[in-house]
Amino acid sequence: MTVNSQINRVEPAYWWIGFKDTSLQLLVHHPDISLATPVINHEGVTIENIHKADSPNYMFIDLNIHASTKPGFFDIVFNQKGKETLTYKYELKQRERLAEAYQGFDSSDAIYLITPDRFANGNPENDIVETLLEKTIDRSDDYARHGGDIQGIINHLDYIDDLGFTAIWSSPLLTNNMASGSYHGYAITDYYEIDPRYGTFQDYKLLSDQMAKRGMKLIIDQVANHCGLEHWWMKDLPFKDWVNYQKNYEKNKDNWNSEITKRSNHKRTTNQDPYAASSDKDGMVKGWFVETMPDLNQRNPFMAKYIIQNSIWWIEACNLGGIRQDTYPYPDKEFMSVWAGTIMNEYPNFSIVGEEWSYNPLIIGYWQRGAKNHDGYESNLRSPMDFAMQATVVSGLNEADNWNEGLIKIYEGLANDFHYTSAQDLMVFPDNHDMSRIYTQLKGDVANTKMAVSYLLVIPRIPQIYYGTEILMDDFKNPGDHGLVRTDFPGGWDGDTVNAFTGEGLTETQKGMQYFLKQILNYRKNSKAIHNGKTVHFSPENGVYVLFRVFEDEIVMHIINKNEAPVSLELKRFKEMNVSGKTFKNIITSEELVWKDVLELTQKGSVILTTKLN
Repeated sequence: MTVNSQINRVEPAYWWIGFKDTSLQLLVHHPDISLATPVINHEGVTIENIHKADSPNYMFIDLNIHASTKPGFFDIVFNQKGKETLTYKYELKQRERLAEAYQGFDSSDAIYLITPDRFANGNPENDIVETLLEKTIDRSDDYARHGGDIQGIINHLDYIDDLGFTAIWSSPLLTNNMASGSYHGYAITDYYEIDPRYGTFQDYKLLSDQMAKRGMKLIIDQVANHCGLEHWWMKDLPFKDWVNYQKNYEKNKDNWNSEITKRSNHKRTTNQDPYAASSDKDGMVKGWFVETMPDLNQRNPFMAKYIIQNSIWWIEACNLGGIRQDTYPYPDKEFMSVWAGTIMNEYPNFSIVGEEWSYNPLIIGYWQRGAKNHDGYESNLRSPMDFAMQATVVSGLNEADNWNEGLIKIYEGLANDFHYTSAQDLMVFPDNHDMSRIYTQLKGDVANTKMAVSYLLVIPRIPQIYYGTEILMDDFKNPGDHGLVRTDFPGGWDGDTVNAFTGEGLTETQKGMQYFLKQILNYRKNSKAIHNGKTVHFSPENGVYVLFRVFEDEIVMHIINKNEAPVSLELKRFKEMNVSGKTFKNIITSEELVWKDVLELTQKGSVILTTKLN
């Protein structure tokens, strides 16, 4: 007797033909499946190896998919001695695009970061899913679910596109079946499923397709370091070393709490430190982030293969334009090199950004591919996140200017670019979902906020802007509180009295910020000088810092002016830029001026000029 597709779980559920790496490892989960013998009879597909796990309910099947294999369905037959035969119908798909067509993000892009639960509720029907542990919606609770979803993002693509963004990074949309705090997405309980409160796989694919029609890129947020405690495999772990400190968890899981958890020491510098103690290295890499997030053991080869294949599956299934990898220095760093290298080998024009929350450029640079590291480490990572520049801009604008504080910090911070193999591939940002809003960090100073944002949009970097920055969203009530930082975007819910999508109810100051950002972003879209131009900056003088970006006949001049009173900028200092007599246009106001002897700066703020008049 044959029972079709009565296997509990096979991951990945389907695959594609035509990869450079012809290997595929299937994770099979079913009661006592280790006692079965799998058989495949499909031309071009061979079983290379069958691996049993410590749990009898797992089997890992190594397949080889020959280059000549045709797309289509075939049965994986599991013969069981003395029991019924089980089958799983597997599909190999034709790839929709050539590998080279997967174009990642770069310095020509501007990325809009969204916390989807807090952006817009496009489908109230999926707000509550009874099969999941957290079954409530409460917009008055900053740590509860609020109902934002994928449809909400789709509904407002025109708004994001019109602002001038070319890419969207959404925090994770995979299932987080946790009892509480599931809205943030970083405690994944199923790596192959869109959380039904956000929508369906088809919704996510539609988002990608709709963005592609606009020439926009979709960046997925992935987590290789940890999963959620309610992940399905935590109920039946395949190997004794599937997660780090697994014995401690299995011994104490009935009374599991924060005190029992062996948590990470968060000593991220142990990845680079030539003097680091082995115990400190282990404490960093093996410790759990928090008690609700088991730390995955990437040194287990089956876990490593699982994570790599999962990343490739989402890229291929949804035509993605990039990956943002969470907590980049926390997993095993040798694995992360293989992970990134494998992806970039398959997709040579793709992009990956890694989160390394360090204010030290030496550490940030260590993680970028091509770095000449003392230990020979090659990360294969194109884009580390530039937390150092973010912090430098904030302190430089908040401080009064003197010989070693204020604007000089920003100037010297950019001078550190000599350390990076490719500074323009770093991702920079005024703020993100894990830190206080930039408007709050800059103490409610609108001019400083505009200077910070505009500077980060013109320097050689890949800029990311968090949703709501365009309307000066803040967290003054409780600075740094994550729930407050991730406030609902006004207008995303029926009945909102303020609608930032239409402008209804916004203050003139908020509208001004929205217009300011829109003007810069839309200019930036087509500015080769900002994308790839030469950078020249002049050391700050008298509260004014000037930077140029130059590409052929396009010159962009960015001025930060911290003076409250009017000030005259002597232009002869910038003679080497060969701009005398040239006509410039103000990117924000569209006013034109001819470069002569003096530029009058009448108010505090940023001025952005360009020789590109049309």
